[in-house]
Amino acid sequence: MESADLTEQNIDKIGALFPNVITETKDAEGNFKKTINFALLQQMLQTDLVDGDECYDFTWVGKKQSIIDGNKPIRKTLRPCVAESKDWDKTENLYIEGDNLEVLKLLQGSYLNAVKMIYIDPPYNTGKDFVYRDNFTASKNDYEGDLGMYNVDENRLFQNNESNGRFHSDWCSMMYPRLQLARNLLKDDGVIFISIDDNEVHNLRTICDNVFGEDNFVSQFIWKRRVSSAMADNNVSIDHEYVLCFQKGDLKGFRGFKKDFKRYSNPDNDPRGEWISDNLTVGMNASMRPNQAYDLVDPSTGKIYPYNPNRVWAFIPESMERMIEEKRIIFPEEITKRPMQKRFKNELKSSQNPFSSIMIDEVGLNTEATRMIQETMGANLFDYSKPMSLLTTIIEQINFLEHDIILDFFSGSATTAHAVMKINANDGGSRKYIMVQLPEVCDEKSEAFKIGYKNICDIGKERIRRAGKKIQAEAGLHGQNLDIGFRVLKLDSTNMKEVYYGAGEYSQQMLLDLESNLKHDRTDLDLLYGVLLDWGVSLALPHTTETLSGVSVHFVNGVDLVACFADNVNETVIRDIAKRKPLRVVFRDSSFANSPDKINVTEIFKTISPETTVKVI
Repeated sequence: MESADLTEQNIDKIGALFPNVITETKDAEGNFKKTINFALLQQMLQTDLVDGDECYDFTWVGKKQSIIDGNKPIRKTLRPCVAESKDWDKTENLYIEGDNLEVLKLLQGSYLNAVKMIYIDPPYNTGKDFVYRDNFTASKNDYEGDLGMYNVDENRLFQNNESNGRFHSDWCSMMYPRLQLARNLLKDDGVIFISIDDNEVHNLRTICDNVFGEDNFVSQFIWKRRVSSAMADNNVSIDHEYVLCFQKGDLKGFRGFKKDFKRYSNPDNDPRGEWISDNLTVGMNASMRPNQAYDLVDPSTGKIYPYNPNRVWAFIPESMERMIEEKRIIFPEEITKRPMQKRFKNELKSSQNPFSSIMIDEVGLNTEATRMIQETMGANLFDYSKPMSLLTTIIEQINFLEHDIILDFFSGSATTAHAVMKINANDGGSRKYIMVQLPEVCDEKSEAFKIGYKNICDIGKERIRRAGKKIQAEAGLHGQNLDIGFRVLKLDSTNMKEVYYGAGEYSQQMLLDLESNLKHDRTDLDLLYGVLLDWGVSLALPHTTETLSGVSVHFVNGVDLVACFADNVNETVIRDIAKRKPLRVVFRDSSFANSPDKINVTEIFKTISPETTVKVI
């Protein structure tokens, strides 16, 4: 009941390629474990060993530790919260509260290679202490304590400010393991978009080159976030931000925008169809393209059209002759005017214009985001939220399949969830979302706190409820099947009791207290979702509960997984479950009076449903 050990998995993958580099060493407790002979691995991968020589590399203080932190397994779980959810029984959307590094680790089993698109708006590292978002500081002390940012004397180990040499290192160490884990979740044709500004765009680009590969860079999009402001000391107003985009492997391109064919016509009844007149020159001078610098002659009139030495023809003479023979050149009456070429509509390679890396016409300013929060929530509850048009623009560029997932693990005010519902309502799509957000408490002086919102998650969940209701109402009958719900899951410690003592340290009372291996405050639903995570099953699957011979039995997606956590489950219930031939079935250890009963369960399933995998927790 802990997340996957990614380090161990990576060692196995390397061992499959290079068995000779696998060796062993002792851990801190003196136990043997597998490891990699890195010197030998280096030699296997190159002809010249790089050992102390100069080489291209990107590193910072704490990089090695950040990699270890990303791979280290955790003993945590996600506990369902039905009361704070909407349409729990039928929704396929998730809202997860907790540290996104730990949540990403827990999702590695259930959503490995399953997410089509990721969008995140991480903290921009503006020179202030940050938890995640750079405009909230509440709950920072508790979070830093969890990360081990204090020494034994309770002194902060570093100050994250501009005068500190570790200013960028802290931010890089925060981002690197999260992006590594995020890449694992993307489908092979998946894509990630990351909002950022000038403070860390250079480091983020290099980190993403490292994590996703330089060849998978798509674009560094630019959008204008505000109208010009002269408040800066140097009188230079930085009015733009970036959205960095990387693909995992094979995105197959963006949709682009549909071309406007209003200019196309066929005034001369050309049998090739509608056309437009287009430029016949290129922006090169005669010294750069001497073979394209020549006078052009109209063979039907003999008129000579001289070339422009600063802007030569687009074709060499041989190609131009073919263009003339095919009657693709339009010669004007006056030789002082420039000949043009015909471009036919039916010869276009695509009916779409490319998606520009400068998003000006499609994306609104930050004032749009402020207005949207005001309209949806009735007050300005969140600063620095992204305009919804930014999210809708990039989401609409991706080709989604049915029920494809969009993940945002810096959810903030839940703009991404709002945008997903809006686009689904517009085009009848079935995109699903997973929002992840740390429940940072609201500042007591903030408008949100005064209204009654305790933390950011409360704001995000309420925005989704209100936005979904409004979108569904505006869609009318078309929106009746729209998924505007979400399941709330909260990060917590493992469902299992922790064991901290050696066998000789236990008293009789301690043994009695450990009679159950599960914590006393955990419900059947907590156990069920712990099992889903442990078994790598989607957390959004439908599940029902039936009563069989007086005990509750949970069915996830029909019989994909059946769970019964009751005490002393009788044989009748077990046989009833087995007759349904589930793919997987799980019981509690206390479901059986003794070991023979547990063995008997295995035999029953071997007889009735031999394909079923049986598990006991």
